[in-house]
Amino acid sequence: MTLVLPSPAKLNLFLHITGQRADGYHNLQTVFQFINLCDELSFKVSNSPDISLEPSLNDVPDTDNLIYRSAKLLQQSSQCNHGAHISLKKIIPMGGGLGGGSSDAATTLLALNHLWQTGLNTRELMALGLQLGADVPIFIAGHAAWAEGIGEKLTPLGPPENWYLLLQPNCHVDTARVFKHKDLTRNSPPITIAAFLAEGGHNDCENLVRSLHPEVDNALKLLNKYNNARMTGTGACVYSAFDSEAEALLAQAEIVKAGNIKSFVVKGVNTSPLLTAMSKAGILPLPE
Repeated sequence: MTLVLPSPAKLNLFLHITGQRADGYHNLQTVFQFINLCDELSFKVSNSPDISLEPSLNDVPDTDNLIYRSAKLLQQSSQCNHGAHISLKKIIPMGGGLGGGSSDAATTLLALNHLWQTGLNTRELMALGLQLGADVPIFIAGHAAWAEGIGEKLTPLGPPENWYLLLQPNCHVDTARVFKHKDLTRNSPPITIAAFLAEGGHNDCENLVRSLHPEVDNALKLLNKYNNARMTGTGACVYSAFDSEAEALLAQAEIVKAGNIKSFVVKGVNTSPLLTAMSKAGILPLPE
């Protein structure tokens, strides 16, 4: 049996960093929303305990890949004797702030929990995912959410499901470098959900990344000509919201004429395409 599932990207609709913890992690506030730009993962169970992954990603050893690491974590924590062969069709840009690696890890945990019959519920899978990265739990939960803490404290939210024009500058932003940088804003005052819904927010990483990566600065200037532009996560990707697909496509066509930058027109969705696919297949985790 081969199970094929999507791994969706996400946008941060804002990102405030409210402090730094003693363990080095940062406290933040953000809103996660999924978009219909997805990697695709295929899983096939093997009777041996080996985990294999193809193709290998450039500059990422398989044993460091979050897909491999999440499979091994589930295997070890559940004492499962099965293995798996996993194939990845990579669509989500790497180093773009879209959460592709975390999403792939979440899809792997959910898929193998079903295929290996390890019997973990959503909360248990989210706890495993948090060991791999702060963004993994949102992809397991599968609903747009207000997030606090290091990103793991989630409150379901239903922001407008806009169309977005997404630009991918030709650079790779190192998240660790951004969070370690001395010039990163770390003292934004906390806000409430009501304040965000009324007034919006900003991205505390944006000014720093613009100074470190002129490509991001140029992309934001280009997109701001059409609509208010914002960077997602620690970048490099930037986006603007549009009321319709047609408006986003028109802006995309003009930007393509103006310069050589990769772009996507995507739809914001509050229910993860992964959750939708699993629900249709009847393979959701056990109730909590």
